[in-house]
Amino acid sequence: MEIFLRGERIAVHARGSGNGKHTTIAEHMPSSHRRYGDWTIARIHQEATRLGPSVATLCTLILERRPHPEQGFRACIGILRLARSVGADRLDAAAERALTIGTLTYSSVKSILDHRLERAAGTASPDPTPIRHPNIRGGGYFH
Repeated sequence: MEIFLRGERIAVHARGSGNGKHTTIAEHMPSSHRRYGDWTIARIHQEATRLGPSVATLCTLILERRPHPEQGFRACIGILRLARSVGADRLDAAAERALTIGTLTYSSVKSILDHRLERAAGTASPDPTPIRHPNIRGGGYFH
């Protein structure tokens, strides 16, 4: 495959084998993408596990739910980087909160930390006692 810019050939690539397979030459990637090149799934898991079990679970789910795990690297690395400013304990608590409410994004974890919601009580379980009031008909009213 030949790549042209303004009529001039700037690159030649061998066609990737297999349907949907990516073939990328590192030198052709933007510098913002290249900085993630030395990260691997194993390294992300190792760093996340070091920070806490909830961080590890969150990063695992982020990577598993992408068509290509590499697409989750940026979110995971961003989450791991939050530990520098808030510490491992707060980050793990925020990751646990994110898992509880079912949000698996960097921005959600950052928002939880920004608003100090990592220690907030989770969703309260409903009170099992029914409300008694003359305007409430109850389940027996409906057939």
